[in-house]
Amino acid sequence: MLFGAITFVLSILFSMGGAGSGVALIPILHFLGVDFTVAKAIGLFAGASTTITSSVMNIVRKSVEYKFVFPIAAMMLIFAPLGAYSSSFIDENIVKFFFMLLLFYSATMMMFSKKKALFHAESNITLLVVGAFVGFLAGLLGVGGGNILIPLLALLGYAPKKVAVAVSFVVPFSALGSFATYASYVALDWNLLAVVALCAIAGGYIGNYMMHFKLEQSHIKKLMAVILYLLALKMLWHFYITLV
Repeated sequence: MLFGAITFVLSILFSMGGAGSGVALIPILHFLGVDFTVAKAIGLFAGASTTITSSVMNIVRKSVEYKFVFPIAAMMLIFAPLGAYSSSFIDENIVKFFFMLLLFYSATMMMFSKKKALFHAESNITLLVVGAFVGFLAGLLGVGGGNILIPLLALLGYAPKKVAVAVSFVVPFSALGSFATYASYVALDWNLLAVVALCAIAGGYIGNYMMHFKLEQSHIKKLMAVILYLLALKMLWHFYITLV
């Protein structure tokens, strides 16, 4: 019930901000005693459940540009499982360190980034490379990849609204592919997964619905950033205690 309630609240908040909740859910579950790799698998499942809700709603609205999303989705579907499989051969503390960096990166992008394009490299080759890179990294860290993909595509010159719709479509490919790989070598509590998935779907639907009210999304993203900064600092403190 505790994990379900946490998932529900995070899914509402992060859906309102146009992102998946897995990046915050994973460290919270780990701090509450769940094994880190298991937490990654649960977070992936929750993130996929949330983004599937958003993706279906965008498909119904006919706002998905398939020519744009398919190259990214295809590469993420291939490389995310490879990243998840590679995670089993890398020391867990190293993976945790890079996850901490991801938290700082995601929080900073939400808090300060204006997402101005630095380049204009809009091509299918660019989409394939981005999909492969983000997919592998997302699989390794156990996240859907939306928090990496959104600012990266924006920096490459793609329109923010187009990117937001694309990410909600492609992230389930990455998340479910990675989850299947983790599930193949990690013992999972399927009852817990079912509860988390249902709460993530419900929270994602409510959050996506609330996005269309006159809410200041910049304020929501700042709140999300604060949560991610706090989680990152908690992980940094853990590394400090371990070293001393």
